[in-house]
Amino acid sequence: MTEMEIAPQSAVDQAKEKLNQHVKEIIHWHFSDETGCPFWLEWAKKAGWNPIEEIQTYEDIAKFPHFEDNYLRDLPHHQWIPKPYRGKPFKIFETGGTTGMPKQRISWEDHLIDYSEFSGTLDDEYFPRGGNWLMMGPTGPRRLRLAIEHLANIRGGSCYFLDLDPRWVKIRLAQGKTDEVKEYMAHVISQAATIIKHREVRCLFATPRLLEALGEEISVPEAGVRGVFCGGTSMTSQVIRFLCEEVLEEEGMLVPTYGNTLMGLACSKPVGPEDDYALTYYAPQPRAVLRVVDPNETTKTVELGEWGRVELTTLTKELFMPRFLERDEAIRRDPYVKFPWDGVGEVRPFGFTEKKTIEGVY
Repeated sequence: MTEMEIAPQSAVDQAKEKLNQHVKEIIHWHFSDETGCPFWLEWAKKAGWNPIEEIQTYEDIAKFPHFEDNYLRDLPHHQWIPKPYRGKPFKIFETGGTTGMPKQRISWEDHLIDYSEFSGTLDDEYFPRGGNWLMMGPTGPRRLRLAIEHLANIRGGSCYFLDLDPRWVKIRLAQGKTDEVKEYMAHVISQAATIIKHREVRCLFATPRLLEALGEEISVPEAGVRGVFCGGTSMTSQVIRFLCEEVLEEEGMLVPTYGNTLMGLACSKPVGPEDDYALTYYAPQPRAVLRVVDPNETTKTVELGEWGRVELTTLTKELFMPRFLERDEAIRRDPYVKFPWDGVGEVRPFGFTEKKTIEGVY
């Protein structure tokens, strides 16, 4: 990253002040009798300390233990409902679940807020207002289906979808049934190509593998697609370069993101040949914070430029989730001028060099 791109210290300090204020508001919301949810109110009683009094800055979040994902698998939904949301129907979004019970997050508006904020980062030249979208990703119980449709709608367009079950793909890959997976991929790409052929589509959401497969079937820019929002499986600089040069033929814009049901969307610093297509993502602060920690001593943040495990803290009125250890590792990167807080670079599965990870199409 060039010196011109690194955020000035004044901007970093201002963002930190905003984050600390947000932390106090969210802690008060989840731990006060008037607005708190049963899980955190009960947790505070058992813990024997008052987060409202003791959590004054983001650094104080370290007083909480790591959030356990089994909470979202095992506990009933009512445990997570803040009092002002009681009686309001909620949506149920899942993540994981290739084997066993998936993690489930309940939500009312977070998915809409997350993608409304993300919309403001898109370039209207490549993601034209009023342009229709095609979502090449998983539907079913995942929030992505509703979120991408909302993104298209608030930008003045409509959204087309296809059928895709990534859990089935991962199971078949684990069983070594690669021929079946290839047939399924062909089925998915056929759906996408048919929609693009018969409908006017200007923007795509796609996973890297699906975008590459689509490029083998059609010329994406000749089909009229200008912008591609890409996320899902981990991406390398080599993959990004291939997608930009060979699939989008250097005529469209590729916007990589790092996100999930629990965090929202971490936007990327613009990618291009000037920095060898290096990938760095920035969390949607103050609603979520990413930290790169020493995997052997997770209270410590690694130095800039060093590898570590990704830790996520989610801070919204719908969900407080402190210090969740993601199944990813990354390089801690400098704050960026547009996002003046730490970035996570070259994200890949945790322990990537020591074990094989099955990612499927998503």
